[in-house]
Amino acid sequence: RKVAVLDYVEPSPQGTKWGLGGTCVNVGCIPKKLMHQAALLGSALKDAQHYGWNIAQPVHHTWSLMAQAVQNYVKSLNWGHRVQLQDKKVKYFNMKGSFSDPYTIRGLTKAGKEVSCCVISAIAGALEYGITNVSLECAGFLTGIGLDTTVMMRSIPLRGFDQQMASLVTEHMESYGTKFLKRCFPTKVEKLESNRLQVTWKNTDLGTEETDSFDTVMWAVGRAPDTETLNLETVGVKTNSETGKIIVDASEATSVPHIYAIGDITEGRPELTPTAIAAGKLLAQRLFGESSELMDYDNVPTTVFTPLEYGCVGLSEEMAVRCYGSDNIEVYHAYYKPLEFTVAERDATQCYMKVVCLREREQRILGLHFIGPNAGEVIQGFALGIKCGATYPQLMKTIGIHPTCAEEITKLHITKRSGLDATVTGC
Repeated sequence: RKVAVLDYVEPSPQGTKWGLGGTCVNVGCIPKKLMHQAALLGSALKDAQHYGWNIAQPVHHTWSLMAQAVQNYVKSLNWGHRVQLQDKKVKYFNMKGSFSDPYTIRGLTKAGKEVSCCVISAIAGALEYGITNVSLECAGFLTGIGLDTTVMMRSIPLRGFDQQMASLVTEHMESYGTKFLKRCFPTKVEKLESNRLQVTWKNTDLGTEETDSFDTVMWAVGRAPDTETLNLETVGVKTNSETGKIIVDASEATSVPHIYAIGDITEGRPELTPTAIAAGKLLAQRLFGESSELMDYDNVPTTVFTPLEYGCVGLSEEMAVRCYGSDNIEVYHAYYKPLEFTVAERDATQCYMKVVCLREREQRILGLHFIGPNAGEVIQGFALGIKCGATYPQLMKTIGIHPTCAEEITKLHITKRSGLDATVTGC
């Protein structure tokens, strides 16, 4: 098939640009996970001393060395994507595309208006002095490599996730050294003579105005779709006026039947790279008669790479209650201690897991939530079972691998409803 890719990166307000591969490769999942790993290694150095390793003190982290190594890897991925496009005979245009009519796309070598892939607050000094990124994950690894880090939180942490789990994640981060300013709204950022940035904010709980100064201010307030220059209105493609996202049906078709949209740009879809890849493959197969299968957006697993990772698949407890009613769900849960934490004398207060099930008949599992080391690896395996309609009795018949954190999921037997202590004892 004759295929073209138009890919153009608008520079950020600070002038940052990147290569082929999109958000995930360049400024999302890949660099984030590598920096998270850098922070985990710092924690491992502390643990190592309890296991008999003699570590010369003090231990220092060199940001520039890590940053260069991460950027080198990202550039290798950029190059790999270019090679793949060439191998598959896909025509690549480093241009911004727009519709001139419903069947014609033109490439713009020069963008008409500067926009950013990230939302920046409309407050004084935000554009001039801020940089952009994701919030809790970024704050976690910055703390982990020894930087004094503060998170200003307007409302709730990890919006859209199970809020019991989100609270445990932030509690752990606080104990880990990250500071939180809760229910606070920034009002302005000013540059001081010392080159530090003075931030002023309102504390909604106290009704006071407060200030402090920082070396760097990072806005982590979401991303906005960059659809303005696509000329969608002219060709009849409808968007959500509030979010700017493109409205699609179950087949990924827009309001113009021969124009399709997939991934983060689409309304109501998970903003996750593997989801977009899967949807794209299925769309290609449908377009060219190889399949009629639609993308299934239910039970998509994901993980938040905070210092203590949080992985989940399926419904949050709140959503399960909303869908089925509190009397019709059962929640099995446990607080546990990873074996690796014992000798290292690490606090495991927030290591927690729960399975949200229907109470009736076979007790189908609606959601699985896990906070602990390697959460992504744990959830990825269980996601298959839940995708296949796993039930609580089937989970109980699954033999755990000993000694692992994941095996504790196969032993969950205490319900929230019982009110019993859910702390795991023994090995």
